Amino acid sequence: MRLYNSYNKRVEEFVPMEENKVKMYVCGPTVYDNAHLGHARCYITWDVLYRYLKFKGYDVTYCRNVTDVDDKILKKSEKEGKTPEEVSKFWYNKFSESMKALNNLSPDIEPFATKTLGEMISMNKDLIEKGYAYESNGDVYFRVKKFAKYGSLSGQPIDQLESGARIEVGEQKEDPLDFALWKKDEKFGYKSPWGVGRPGWHIECSAMSRKYLGKTIDIHAGGADLIFPHHENEIAQSECANGCKFVNYWLHNGFVTINKEKMSKSLGNFLTIDDLLKNYDSNTIRFFILTNHYRMPVEFSDEALQAASNGIKRVMNVKRTPINDSIDITEFAEYKEFVEAMDDDLNTSRALAVLFDLTNKANKGIDYAYTLLYKLASTLGFTFEKAKLTEEELGVKLETISNELGEKFSSMEEIIERRREARTQKNWEVADKIRIALDKEGIILKDSKEGTIWELKG
Repeated sequence: MRLYNSYNKRVEEFVPMEENKVKMYVCGPTVYDNAHLGHARCYITWDVLYRYLKFKGYDVTYCRNVTDVDDKILKKSEKEGKTPEEVSKFWYNKFSESMKALNNLSPDIEPFATKTLGEMISMNKDLIEKGYAYESNGDVYFRVKKFAKYGSLSGQPIDQLESGARIEVGEQKEDPLDFALWKKDEKFGYKSPWGVGRPGWHIECSAMSRKYLGKTIDIHAGGADLIFPHHENEIAQSECANGCKFVNYWLHNGFVTINKEKMSKSLGNFLTIDDLLKNYDSNTIRFFILTNHYRMPVEFSDEALQAASNGIKRVMNVKRTPINDSIDITEFAEYKEFVEAMDDDLNTSRALAVLFDLTNKANKGIDYAYTLLYKLASTLGFTFEKAKLTEEELGVKLETISNELGEKFSSMEEIIERRREARTQKNWEVADKIRIALDKEGIILKDSKEGTIWELKG
């Protein structure tokens, strides 16, 4: 298996430190707002890597952190009159729901920053004792110029970084390049040897990674926007504190763009996962993302998602037969083609071509094809199961539809009956309103000789 290592800027053979064991860390969310399509791309990409490593027989420990202490969380808490804990808990639950809706597997370990403060303080103390960090009026800063390899990941020489470095008001640094390991914060902070404060963003991942995976790990992944300064700073503080190499393989996924601009909250051009799921199912979103190589930018458009919807429907509408667990899938040429594609730096577009080939064969009645298709598609995170709603979720949708139509409905059966009446009376305006209201909530009706049923899109 070959992966592009962002640190060495080349595709390399993947060899874990321990045979058949992989330690993998992915930078998780800062929980203060809805997750968007950019997050979907990041976490679907590394979900596929996680699934594929397990598919190949590796014992994987996947750790993805949660940043629940941050300037953005504090601003939101003040704006909404809530505690930072209330804000972060609410948005963490929303994030988890979004990840589940996208059919992403949960990581093996999901540590919270606020639960790992002791380890962050300990690492900061190590850095101070070794001369790599210093305390300044309640803040703690890392001495960037003490780490000779600084800039190796991002390819940014120190002299270029110096020209753009600035000291913000209130900061008392030895050098403009130095970055914060601990910030004085008497209002929202925690006790530390340097007074009441809270951790800098970068130290969180270094401390959590060291605690749960060890001083050196196999894979560290995240979005390309994290290369500098976040991952660059992680390397510096981790290697200086631990005295050894931090990460063997750095992996980064490309941006999602809209009108050629990176999608982000700061630009205000982001689409939330919840909004996307109203119009497209999780298989479609996953297919859209996997059609493109993970390192390349992806240009979002409704046309591209509609094309993805049409593509994945071909696979999902395949002629299904019982799964035959007795066959050895490794003996088939399509399996080998799939593995060859995925081993080539996760070439998911080639892997999808294998799924289409198997779909055609399954439709022609070739006996092994559906079993192989099911197992390979599942490795990419596609689900052949129809999405279902909880009672609570159905209740919310019924309320929304009722408000949209100006009539009270307590069940989908009542809505179906109302539509039947409208069509019988040739009241096409009401029938169309019902169809549009259902469509907005991702619900379609299917008419047959036996009657009308409803199901979620997909």
